[in-house]
Amino acid sequence: MSMMTEPAVSPSTQGWFQRTEAWMDSKGKGAWIAAMVLGFIFFWPVGLALLAYMIWSKRMFSKSCRRSAAWPRHGMRAMTPTGNSAFDSYKADTLARLEQEQHDFEAFLERLREAKDKSEFDQFMDERSRANRETGTETDGDSKA
Repeated sequence: MSMMTEPAVSPSTQGWFQRTEAWMDSKGKGAWIAAMVLGFIFFWPVGLALLAYMIWSKRMFSKSCRRSAAWPRHGMRAMTPTGNSAFDSYKADTLARLEQEQHDFEAFLERLREAKDKSEFDQFMDERSRANRETGTETDGDSKA
């Protein structure tokens, strides 16, 4: 019966790699760097593999291993109801307002880009017509002589 009460994902059902990764993450970036250095000292392909893994998983350049693992959970938690209807209503209104402000700001930026593009195009056309007039009067003057 004790087997039925075990959680769905227990440490024994995780692979050794996942357990080691979780343990190293709990110790921080220093543990990853120490493991990499020791890997280079004892058998260089292990150190190289750890370095490649740290760069690929973005552990090398993040501020903290634990922080990067917590981000997805934080985003998921923001969308779940708290049970307090007043707060949930306030949160929904605030998120809707922020989404509207984001949409308005993106529309504003698009209008700015269009205005900039139009002014650059108008400037190009003015320079082109000015150059055509200058070359047109020179050719007219040359043909008279």
